[in-house]
Amino acid sequence: MDAEVGPEVADAASDDAEPADDAEPAEDAEPGPAPGDSLRAPGTPVLALLAVGWLAAMLWSTRQAIESAAAGVTALSLSAFALPGVISAALVAGAAVALATTELVARHGDRATLRFVVAIGTGLLVGLVTAVAINLTYPDNATTNTIAGTSAAAAIIGGALAGARTAAPVGGIVAATLGALVFVVAFSRARDPLFDLFGADGTQAGMVTAARWVSRTESLLAGLVAGVIAFGYLTWARRRAARRGPAAPGLRWPAYLLAGAGPGLLLLLTEVIIRVGGRRLLDLAAALSDADAVAQTSMGASRMDNGIWVLFVGALTALIAFGRTLGPARQEDEEPAAG
Repeated sequence: MDAEVGPEVADAASDDAEPADDAEPAEDAEPGPAPGDSLRAPGTPVLALLAVGWLAAMLWSTRQAIESAAAGVTALSLSAFALPGVISAALVAGAAVALATTELVARHGDRATLRFVVAIGTGLLVGLVTAVAINLTYPDNATTNTIAGTSAAAAIIGGALAGARTAAPVGGIVAATLGALVFVVAFSRARDPLFDLFGADGTQAGMVTAARWVSRTESLLAGLVAGVIAFGYLTWARRRAARRGPAAPGLRWPAYLLAGAGPGLLLLLTEVIIRVGGRRLLDLAAALSDADAVAQTSMGASRMDNGIWVLFVGALTALIAFGRTLGPARQEDEEPAAG
């Protein structure tokens, strides 16, 4: 009996093993997104051009201020006050140019080690060009080498930050930081009316109180600008990735939180670079007089507060904006099926 059943079972097994003719070919399936598409940073060449333009504007304005100083003491003080703007611009320029370069490299294979090496090399190149430009165009004094060296270091650090594989959040940080820096310069035109609004009555106490409120208002608005730009940039990156591949995973809330907080983190990093690389220049400026010493201490504390405010306000703004895009969770139909 077993001998009779065996051939039939074998024939059935062989029939099941044959591929079905009606099965759809695998190539008809919709291709998924390429690895890393959802992490690409859009518009990096434009960001690089804007960042380099901003760095050139900061270098030019600082040079004009130093050359217009009537005496060396005044030039030294102006150099110390202008140093934060130059360093922040160099940091952002290094990150933006390195991000644009690494995005080009990623099209031919996104390898983490190669991306990081290219980012470091690009930041080094931006730093060298910046240092050479400063040494060739700035007056030959004791502060030139300090500004050049510190700016070069900032550009290299910015390039290293762009070596991360999560390029979209880095692009959001660069775009938001540029927006915040431009806003701060534009806001300077509204400071005098705000001083009057916040009760600057000509007394020392009134001026200090008004200055504190003006600074906080500036930081609050800069954080709002940074958060909105970071959210808008990441939304653009997400939609661009969805067009390239409908099945591409979207960016989650930590990416928006990081991009919103990034400008504040870069401002705080700028302050660290200034206090390490530009320590000699700050000490020389503070040694000019007791008033200069108080001014340098006050400005340093103000920059720290500004960075912290921009960090938290930018992060909260980007996170709240992202949360408003989330719809209600879909609820399954819990009604029992009709038997």
